[in-house]
Formats: sequence, C-alpha cells, structure tokens
Amino acid sequence: MAQVLVRQLDKKVVVRLKKRAKEHGRSLQSEVKTILEEAVPDYEAAWKRIEGFRKRLKKSGLSFSDSADLIREDRDR
Repeated sequence: MAQVLVRQLDKKVVVRLKKRAKEHGRSLQSEVKTILEEAVPDYEAAWKRIEGFRKRLKKSGLSFSDSADLIREDRDR
C-alpha cells in the first residue's frame, strides 16, 4: 500500500483534523485516510454498480418514462 507525506501543513489544520478524528473515534491517520478516500471516489466501481441495477430493472420488466419528456411537458403547460 502506498504512503503519502504532506509537508508544511498549517498547525491549525492539524488541530482541526485531530478534533475531527476524535469526534469520529479514529486516529489522525485513519481520519485523513477516510477523508482522502471519500474525496476521490471509485467512479468505475460506481458505474459498474449502476449498470448492474439497470440490468436488474430491465429483467424485471418494469418500464420508466423518459424524465426529459416529463420536464418538457411540464414546461409547456
């Protein structure tokens, strides 16, 4: 697993990170790791999950109207 070193981080930021870590019951390292993981989501995995949902909906036989058509219809009123 890779390591990241952040230099010249303002002490006030470190204090806020430590406070946040304590509030979440985590170590400073764990809190920073969580923040970074949430800041850079795995979009590829998310799209795979979305495609899986779409396939299951299609197999279920449910149909949905095009939301763009519904918006246009509403605007035309």
